[in-house]
Amino acid sequence: MPRYEAIDWYATPLYYDIVFEEDTKKEGDFIEQALARFGKLERRRARPRLLEPACGSGRLVAEMTRRGFDVTGFDRSDVMLDFARERLAKARLRARLGKGLLEEFSFRGKFDVAHCFVSTFKYLSTEKAARDHLRCMARALRPGGIYLLGFHLSDYSWPFCQHERWVCGRDGVKVVCNIRSWPPERARRRERCRARMVIDDQGVEKRAETNWWFRTYDASEARRLLRAVPQFEHVATYDFCYDWTRPRNLDMTLLDTLLILRRR
Repeated sequence: MPRYEAIDWYATPLYYDIVFEEDTKKEGDFIEQALARFGKLERRRARPRLLEPACGSGRLVAEMTRRGFDVTGFDRSDVMLDFARERLAKARLRARLGKGLLEEFSFRGKFDVAHCFVSTFKYLSTEKAARDHLRCMARALRPGGIYLLGFHLSDYSWPFCQHERWVCGRDGVKVVCNIRSWPPERARRRERCRARMVIDDQGVEKRAETNWWFRTYDASEARRLLRAVPQFEHVATYDFCYDWTRPRNLDMTLLDTLLILRRR
């Protein structure tokens, strides 16, 4: 059995970035389309203001800055923020980056659009923390601004582990990433997850493993959370295909859920 070194994959931003890079263009296109379609702002800005909580390695910070957005991002990881700043410097792009928590942040100005994809929201382990995050986000947005929130729903009746696999590479670095999630625990509202990466970095093989717990939501629990934050109107639901021409319903036929919330 091969050995994996226990490493927080947020401490290895290059490998993490390579794994999620594939969807960057689709996500950027969807953000632009969603703002045009669902944003109801009194005044449109030449450079829309965008906020990305948990901005990580900065791949979407850079992408949206290139597209003409005025971008602010924050993250709790100093290592990720350093990687993101280096990326912006190399690309000669400017964005504001800082350290912050999902459940506790504030800004002086207001934003037109915000987004948080790939289930990062589910790191908030209590209902209070989830409500606090949404309330902070509502305060950060202008009336009519939108928040794109993507996360996996949990099917409590499903008794088996689930598995996702990525094989990707960049500049002589190849990453094979396998993510496993165990059956969700309804009583404790949590699910165990594990990411294992096999990395070939310029011919040097590394094996890394990260374990964590996510908070779980089925469709009814997600709807109940949204009702607890009336500052937002739930205007549409999509999936992780990022195709705005194919709206979905917020129900258990759809596990990869992308909510569009509009600030009242």
